[in-house]
This record gives sequence, C-alpha cells and structure tokens, in this order.
Amino acid sequence: MPKTLEYTDKVFDYLLANGLREHPVLTKCRLETAEMGRVSSMQIAPEQGAFMGMIAKAIDAKRYLEIGSFTGYSALAVTLALPADGHTDCLDINEEFIGRARGYWAAAGLSSKITAHIAPAKETLDAFLKGGRAGTYDLAFIDADKTGYDAYYERVLQLLRKGGVLLIDNVLWSGRVADAKEGDADTAALRALNAKIHGDNRVDAGLLPLADGIYMCVKR
Repeated sequence: MPKTLEYTDKVFDYLLANGLREHPVLTKCRLETAEMGRVSSMQIAPEQGAFMGMIAKAIDAKRYLEIGSFTGYSALAVTLALPADGHTDCLDINEEFIGRARGYWAAAGLSSKITAHIAPAKETLDAFLKGGRAGTYDLAFIDADKTGYDAYYERVLQLLRKGGVLLIDNVLWSGRVADAKEGDADTAALRALNAKIHGDNRVDAGLLPLADGIYMCVKR
C-alpha cells in the first residue's frame, strides 16, 4: 500500500499558508459558506479550486461549463484563470445559492464573464446541444446530484472539444464506493460511473485522490 498523508488541521493550515494563492473573494466565499451549516459540505476544497484553475491555465481554456455551482467558489476559481475573452456557463437549480454566488462573482469583477442557467441541468445541456454548442467547451466540471452524473457525463462529452477536460467531483464519496456494504442510490450511481469511465475508450482518464476524489477525463 502506498504511503498516504495524515490530513490533519495543522497540515491543512500549512497548505493554505504555503500552497495556495487564493484570491481574496475566494477566501471570503469559502469562509462565509462554511458558516451555512450542514449544506456547507457541498463547497469544494480550496486546493481543488486551485487545481481546477491550474488545469484551465494549462490547456488555455476559454469556455468553461459547470454543472452544480452552489455558492460560486468553483466557477470563480476557474473564471479567474480564463483569459479576457473567456466565459463560464453555470448550471444549477437553486436560485438562493446562485444569488450568493452572483455576489461573489460581482465582487471579483467577473459578472460579465459568468452566465448562470437556473433549470434542471439535463434540460439546459440538451438545449446547448440543440443550439449548436457541441464541441465548443474546453473544460467542464460535474458536481451535482449523483444519480444524474451519468446523464451529465454523456452530454458533457458531446459539448467538449477534442482534447477538452472533464473533472467529476466526489467520485470516492468519502470511501463509500469502496465499501460493499454501502448500497444507497448515490453510492451505486458513482460506482457505476467510475466503472464506466474506466472502460470508456472515448476518454483518457484517471481517478485522483484529491479532496473527495476527482475523475479527470480528457476527450479523445
């Protein structure tokens, strides 16, 4: 078994101090979201946001697609890394959360670069495909209802350009995907998608033990 790091509060504090260049609005979003109670667990980790921004830079992404935006941290982390003519489309169903997100996006001066689409994601993705957006996105992120992941995966693959990158969140699901005793719908959906991606010759892919697990897929 490979050696793994014990991720203590002390190590996390060191990471924040030495491993991240977090924009002040990202910090504000992260800290205020942490005060929202139980739902705050939907927030992505700051190191995950930094990783996503670096991927955007590395592939020269201009168009970013996100399914599940919550209070806006992930969209902000990526959009900050996009060029001046870049644009982000955020799909979510919760107007209250997106209202909070819009406040952070505005505070960072990015309102004109981010469009929020408040509707069931499958409907919006289908509309994008019918509207001629297939093959036009450089980077995408899925972080929404787990039982919907497979449907989002199939649609996002069509919307990505060749060489585009898809990041899928929570694929380790706090370890539950590896526990045979766990059989709830979310866990089963994630297990099935992980197995599907592992054998999918439409992508080059790797499952990364970052945050709650990220499947990184590059469209062939």
